[in-house]
Amino acid sequence: MSESEQGLAEGQRAHWQKTYGEHPGMYGEEPSGPAVHAAAVFRAAGAREVLELGAGHGRDALYFAREGFSVMATDFSPVGLEQLREAAVAQNVAGRVTTAVHDVREPLPLPDASVDAVFAHMLLCMALSTQEIHALVAEVRRVLRPGGSFVYTVRHTGDAHYEAGTGHGDDIWEHGGFAVHFFPRGLVDDLAKSWILDEVAACEEGSLPRRLWRVTQTVPR
Repeated sequence: MSESEQGLAEGQRAHWQKTYGEHPGMYGEEPSGPAVHAAAVFRAAGAREVLELGAGHGRDALYFAREGFSVMATDFSPVGLEQLREAAVAQNVAGRVTTAVHDVREPLPLPDASVDAVFAHMLLCMALSTQEIHALVAEVRRVLRPGGSFVYTVRHTGDAHYEAGTGHGDDIWEHGGFAVHFFPRGLVDDLAKSWILDEVAACEEGSLPRRLWRVTQTVPR
């Protein structure tokens, strides 16, 4: 990681810590649309264990737990994960939820072929370089069992904030303090090499709206 990338990463970590601290439960209690979709995909595949990357304060991780999955929720914000644990107790699903502070620039703290499914809502499009994104997806493939599903969403280059604000190179643009790596479609296809690419669906979220791709890909058996 270059010095400029390190500085951006540290700045974003501090930004999210501050944001979660000042706005507890900022995304509400209802699950995201992609999480509802992912739960159906995971259930159809017979998954029991879900790893969520970038879980934040946990609206989606808690939804998976309420749906009967065992969930490991990771995030680089201890503040967000503390809010998640408190909510898990309040919702009586604490027995199905574990948390781990983890930066996805580092290898996942799990053995090979140890989880059934992985979910990441707008995590891959954070302030990660293309090289770091490829390394992360390789880690996801490593920890998934054969036949395991990976559902993720990313903001793409058709989004209103693309090329707005401060540019950091590599399609990363910072607007309002949040740095986003906007995905060209070619990057989605590159990340699916050696996978089965099941679906790339366009969707929107929020009032801007944020324009997303929802990607579902599977490890071959």
